[in-house]
Parts: sequence; C-alpha cells; structure tokens
Amino acid sequence: MRSPRFWTVVLLMVATLTLLLHRGDADHVPTSEPLSMMPDIIDGKIAQNIPMQDDVLAVLGKGDFLNRLYIVPDARAVAAKPGASPGASYPIGLFIGYFATQRTGQSIHSPQHCLPGAGWTFESSQYASLDDINGKRFNVGEYVINNGESRQFVIYWYQAHGRSIANEYKAKAYMLADAIRYNRTDGALVRVITPIATTEQVADARDRAVRFTTHMTPYLSQFIPN
Repeated sequence: MRSPRFWTVVLLMVATLTLLLHRGDADHVPTSEPLSMMPDIIDGKIAQNIPMQDDVLAVLGKGDFLNRLYIVPDARAVAAKPGASPGASYPIGLFIGYFATQRTGQSIHSPQHCLPGAGWTFESSQYASLDDINGKRFNVGEYVINNGESRQFVIYWYQAHGRSIANEYKAKAYMLADAIRYNRTDGALVRVITPIATTEQVADARDRAVRFTTHMTPYLSQFIPN
C-alpha cells in the first residue's frame, strides 16, 4: 500500500502538470552557465568528474548534471596534522541536477527515494540552516545513511529562484506557485556527501561536509538562476 507521503507528491505533480498543460506556453528559462563550469578547486580540494551511467541518466531525464568527487591533494599530510579527525582526508562528493523545465512531467528525484534503491538505509535525518562564507543562509536536510558497514553523511536541498528548500513538499508547492506567477518551473537538487570513518564521530563528518558546502554555495547562482 502506498503511503500518504507518496500520494501527496503524486497529487502535487498532477496539479502542476495539469496547470502547465492548460497554459500551453513555454516556460521562461533564464540563462545560466552549464554545471561543467563549476570550479575545479573548492576549499583547497581538487575535482574529479565521475561519469554517470546511461541507465541512471535515463531515470533522471532531461537536465544538466554534475557528479564529482573533490579530493584532498595531499591526503597523508592532512591526516598527519595534529588534532585531525580520522576522516579529515576523505573526499567530498558533489551532485547537482538542474532541470530547466519540469513542465513535461519529469521532476527532481528526492534522495529519500533514490538512496534506498541503491541499498542505503537512513539512520537519522533532520533539517538545518547553514550560512555560507558570504553570510547567505541555506535551508538544508541532513542524513546519516548506511549500507552494511559503510556510513555516509549527506547534506541536500532543492534550489530554485533564489530559495533553498529542504522539504520536497514545500519545493513542489513553490514550483506550482512560481509556474503561475513567473511561468518558471526550473530548479535543482544539490547533494553533498562524505564517508564517515569508522573511528570518527558523526559530528566530524558533518563539519567536513558543512565546510565544503559553505565554500561551494556562493557559486550556485551562476548555474541555477535566481
């Protein structure tokens, strides 16, 4: 039996699609740079592009995607620093999926649906607010997930029209409202993820992910229009 959460999302999607098809005109899509132009170095970490498989791209649909690992250049030196946590040299994964339009029925996939399908289970989840290095506040969701003995810390949110939204229902509601007001349905999912070392605290992994996120977010407006 489908959960009430599932049917709420379905109803919001159907309402949005019905409205947009009834309007019959094309979305207004502001210009933006491709996600491939995201800086290769963020907070001293160097990017390594991770190719996405064709079946994954087919599920995601038509959009612009960034899938990278940001690696510490000298992991041994970082790990050897006095007071460094066991996972201080661990990489940071960054995924961004930007959809210029969600008019045709395709929509942003929630991590709560995708991660379990890949074998990950949720240990904990919460909403939080982060201030980036320029003082701009972002509303995000935070997860601790596991798959066997592997654990990871995840930060994610939906970004659209200058807003950061952690709750998928609010994101759908804002998309519907902005489709009516501005004829825009564009938006993105942003996800930052890092492994949790077996000998470190979750708080250490969170600090690592938050630090990277606060250095990365000032670039987002170039790729996700406000």
